[in-house]
Amino acid sequence: MESHEKDVKNGGRALDNMAFEMTNDEVVPQAVPSLSKLRDLDDLFPYIGDFGWYQRILFLLMIPFGFFFAFVYFSQIFMTVVPEQHWCFVPELKNLSVEERRHLSIPLTQNNQYDKCRVYDVDWKKVLEDGVTQPDANWPTKKCHKQWEFNFTDVPYETIATQLGWVCDRDNYQATAQSIFFCGAIVGGLLFGWIADKYGRIPALVGTNMIGFIGGVGTAFTNDFWSFCLCRFLVGMAYDNCFVIMYIVVVEYVGPKWRTFVANMSIAVYFTFAACLLPWIALGVADWKIYTLITSVPLAMAIFTPCVVPESARWLISQGRIDEAIKILKKCERINGKKIPDAVLKEFRDTATEIAKSEQEIKNYSVLDLFSTPRLRRNSVLLLFIWTAIAMAFDGHVRNVGSLGLDIFLTFTIATATEFPADILLILTLDIVGRRWMSFGTMVICGIFSLLATTVPLGIPSASLAIVGRFCVNISYNIGMQYAAELLPTVVRAQGLALIHMMGYLATILVPYIVYMATIATEIPLLILGTIAIAGGCLCMCLPESTGKEMPQTIQDGEDYGRGQKFWEMPVFSKRTKAVSAEISKI
Repeated sequence: MESHEKDVKNGGRALDNMAFEMTNDEVVPQAVPSLSKLRDLDDLFPYIGDFGWYQRILFLLMIPFGFFFAFVYFSQIFMTVVPEQHWCFVPELKNLSVEERRHLSIPLTQNNQYDKCRVYDVDWKKVLEDGVTQPDANWPTKKCHKQWEFNFTDVPYETIATQLGWVCDRDNYQATAQSIFFCGAIVGGLLFGWIADKYGRIPALVGTNMIGFIGGVGTAFTNDFWSFCLCRFLVGMAYDNCFVIMYIVVVEYVGPKWRTFVANMSIAVYFTFAACLLPWIALGVADWKIYTLITSVPLAMAIFTPCVVPESARWLISQGRIDEAIKILKKCERINGKKIPDAVLKEFRDTATEIAKSEQEIKNYSVLDLFSTPRLRRNSVLLLFIWTAIAMAFDGHVRNVGSLGLDIFLTFTIATATEFPADILLILTLDIVGRRWMSFGTMVICGIFSLLATTVPLGIPSASLAIVGRFCVNISYNIGMQYAAELLPTVVRAQGLALIHMMGYLATILVPYIVYMATIATEIPLLILGTIAIAGGCLCMCLPESTGKEMPQTIQDGEDYGRGQKFWEMPVFSKRTKAVSAEISKI
């Protein structure tokens, strides 16, 4: 399922033939030319409406799921963040002021900063009895033991990391917990993918959000590292599917010419707004447990999904449940004020029966068929590496905001807000520039600006350059799965996209540790992410262009895809060449 769900990711193209151009959805059914053959569900949209009130309502119903996605993905950042300044706590000095206590008990580093992980090892009772107020640099030191103090100026609330002391020797706990979250995503993808294929998209959508609800609420009551990791594993099982299943169900009910708009605007508006809201919720409640509950309890609303969201008509048809699919489509026509002629409806029943039979034939293929012929094998391997690079660069930029030398809450908001203009730019330019050049350009620019951010001082200069990198990788991320769906043959597209998506999950397990390397040197994460982005972008140039091309159906189609294309080919120039040729032929 998961791969089937991703086939139209951010580009609005379903697995089946999407080349059919729809007429204006305001035209009444009687005015629509009779179709010689209904090839699939898309050919029915002139009769039920491309984007009428039924689809608009579904588009609005995506709002809570867009919020759920942002909450599941980003909320852990603000429940494990650690203030920049912390030092050992000495119980014997608790009656002194914070400044006096720190000055007396904490040694200075070579940079004349208070050491975060060491304390003077002396008899503090005797020191107090002797009236000593100035430390002696020759005093012995030792590592802190379990208790720290934090300067809550930059992070003005307790987090689980500050409560449990995830600093110094345990400062990798946040990265480990985040990696366990992505391990949960792998399990969730497999489990809910199977549920979606076996029992339907809506049961899977309810299940994935409910497991996220259980794990999120449980997180608020954890009191040690391993119980926290268990709960985050459960929340990780909801990652992606908590929104994407709804996303695909809605996109399937929208006419082809509206899919790019619906697919991108749901991300640009709903997901981006919710993500930008997260840091301010954390600051507003100033309590990590309440914050966790606020971002977890709403997922329980998914229990009402079957009451308001229809099952995927494509899935129903693939299961041979054609009457149920037609019932939903007739409801769509009624709300949109349309009418499906009886002859068309009868023809669609016959077509749906053929589609159901062909779905059974597709099951005879496996993901191994992607590697059965030379050119298809090359493209499949490239797609695996490219998506790995995109996923790592995107997630790395998301999590590295705390190492840019500015307020993490403001920086996260600004960086996340770049998703909106990125999606708008993508809608306006993707079909002009093309998948290949757009992927290459945005990934390479992301890499260049990531590397440049390491050459300037921390603060506004480095953050500004890193945010430009984030803006570019947003575009790459939104192209990624659409590009893969257009290159892989229909007979193995679902399984191929699942494999590619799983590679992204595996890659993001490593990202928290890349970001953690900022504790060694703040430049390291961006150096690694920049290099990965540039490498991934260059690999895109080895793929064929898919803009405006029919998607391959068979393994042989996949093998032959892109033969004869020139390296410098770009859709905008191809269209001009065709237009000039047409004019010349008229002369």
